Amino acid sequence: MNPVYGTVEQVEWLSPSMVRIVLGGAGLDHFEASDATDQYVNARFVPDGAPYSVPFDDETIEAVDAAFRPRNRRYTVRYWDAEQRRLTIDFVAHGDVGYAGRWAQRAAVGDRLQISNASGNYRPDPSADWHLLVGDESALPAIAASLDALAPTASGVAIVVVDRPDDEFELTAPAGVDVRWLHRCTAAVPETLALDAVTALDWRPGTVDVFVHGEAAEVRSVRQHLIADRGIDRDGASISPYWRRGHTDEAWREIKRQWMAEQAADA
Repeated sequence: MNPVYGTVEQVEWLSPSMVRIVLGGAGLDHFEASDATDQYVNARFVPDGAPYSVPFDDETIEAVDAAFRPRNRRYTVRYWDAEQRRLTIDFVAHGDVGYAGRWAQRAAVGDRLQISNASGNYRPDPSADWHLLVGDESALPAIAASLDALAPTASGVAIVVVDRPDDEFELTAPAGVDVRWLHRCTAAVPETLALDAVTALDWRPGTVDVFVHGEAAEVRSVRQHLIADRGIDRDGASISPYWRRGHTDEAWREIKRQWMAEQAADA
């Protein structure tokens, strides 16, 4: 199987905490996209000093020391242009830390990034009476792609939690969708911003299509409220954590399965 990889063609800072990387080139000729608006790829970041470069194959990786093997990170696809074979990914970048954030902050035209083909599970239900989209920076690309996919006549609420007002950037949404930005810097308890906003909603009649993703504890609390207090069908909603506060990506993956089982038992 040919490695799938993109070559950086454009770098754009959408906000102080979000950088958009547009990938193109022949390495995407075999890329397979998903129709899901939360479609994601596993990006494979090469550690500094590694004795190989993109593109690489699995045999090459198996032969190098574990310290130099690629670090896999999951990222949501913001756009896929099938005609031009261009892939856009929006990266959250908080300081020069972590393999993914550091790569994104330093990315320059000509750099390469190896990825997997896309997978995904959610796309807004066009038959729903209204839509509820909730998340933080990590879920923002999926929320933005979902807003793009809504019919012009769609209605609903999108709640997005970011650090500061200057972390906001323009989102395209139908006129009937209320996009609400919440700022941690002005909140007495930032960890409950999303829950408080959802709890305070004037609940609309009819069927609601639910998408809630982001920090694990915050997603869990919103999920409990939606199922226990709003009567949401847990099997019909897209609710899942992307990350866990205080945990590295590796540490979160070690406990995620157990966390998900505990969350499922909540309600």
